[in-house]
Amino acid sequence: MIADAKNFARNTFLAGVFAAIPLVVTVFVLWYVDHLTRDPLKEWVGLDVPFAGVALALVGIFALGLLVRSLIGRYLLAAIDRLLLRVPVLAELYKAWKQISLTPGGSSGIYSKVVLVRLDGDAWHLAFTSGEPIGAGTDAVCVFVPTTPNPMVGRVLFVPLSRCRPTSLAVDEVFKFLLSGGNYVPEEVAVATRGEAVASPPPLVPGA
Repeated sequence: MIADAKNFARNTFLAGVFAAIPLVVTVFVLWYVDHLTRDPLKEWVGLDVPFAGVALALVGIFALGLLVRSLIGRYLLAAIDRLLLRVPVLAELYKAWKQISLTPGGSSGIYSKVVLVRLDGDAWHLAFTSGEPIGAGTDAVCVFVPTTPNPMVGRVLFVPLSRCRPTSLAVDEVFKFLLSGGNYVPEEVAVATRGEAVASPPPLVPGA
């Protein structure tokens, strides 16, 4: 009885801690942005409204998203990308960042493609990969198998291309699946577990 009460108290306390962490982080970010923007807004435009800077920041992020998704925005991003790849010293840092950055729908970096990997037995694992062989004379590719509920943590493995099943899943769909702890399962994953062919997946190796 006492042991059950202790377990209940411990589990309840931990549940409260995990519930409080995102709330505390959110409140801190809102306070910090308001602290940084309130004085400049008051000095420059005479606006002294609590959290006005937060609202402007949200509007600015939304506008940036619209720009990035537009044809002009994509052209500008491509031009900036080419420019950064030509700058001495900075180019190497930029290349390294591209390899570790999250680029949904991109053509480079470990997060550019979503695959199902068979590691042992009949189990399939969701993984990210660039789809590029790790070297000449081998068909092995580097895959990142994320954990749940934190998809930024996982294992980096080198597996034969024959063990990777390409999918057309978007990166955000996989993140939603992992963060939900399996409560949300994309239809393509369900199809793959039944052993059916995935409809029109993109090839792992360009031109394949």
